[in-house]
Amino acid sequence: MQDDDKRLAAEAAVEEVRDGMLVGLGTGSTVRFAIQALGRRVAEGLRIEAVATSIDSARKAAALGIAVRDFAGVAAVDLTIDGADEVDARLWAIKGAGGAMLREKIVAAASTRMVVIADASKRVAAIGAAKLPVEVLPFAEAFVTARLGALGAAVALRERATDNGNLVLDARFAAFPAARALAAALDATPGVLGHGLFLDEVDATYVADRGVVTRLERAEASG
Repeated sequence: MQDDDKRLAAEAAVEEVRDGMLVGLGTGSTVRFAIQALGRRVAEGLRIEAVATSIDSARKAAALGIAVRDFAGVAAVDLTIDGADEVDARLWAIKGAGGAMLREKIVAAASTRMVVIADASKRVAAIGAAKLPVEVLPFAEAFVTARLGALGAAVALRERATDNGNLVLDARFAAFPAARALAAALDATPGVLGHGLFLDEVDATYVADRGVVTRLERAEASG
């Protein structure tokens, strides 16, 4: 049932894609369904190009005949479709379980529109229960770990490096701080290259719950 909901949310979002678009492809299990749906539309004649936020997504898209460009040469994206670990009614999200949050945030910032796709398990009253991934320069591991601890987090180092060759520190908060203040503190910490707080990037969500897809636009969101 959960996979069915992921697929339905993904397919609903892919309906936004139009001929000539440059589409950003996120990372994760729900995005896999979006890539599959997009591949089917390309096989039927849809003419698009894509950029991917991870090596894995790029490979999956290329295998389905989607033309994938190197984002290093791209300044603007029309539409990005991505998943989330948590998303609330304000369209605030925590992302990065797959370790691609830095690339995801860059592509989101370049996008005219970003939509998040999810099953109902990812919809929460307020973000903060999920671990918050922080991408860190290896040189700064101990320093950033200490800073996160001072902010009230229990910190765990992931074994796997990111596609950028950096480390991921997963921060879990017993009491989640004010999100904007936390984002500002992380952004101001030398050695932090990116983090999974997406507070302004998401323009809409498609959430599927037991076969019913609901879309929420930022203009309708609370907070």
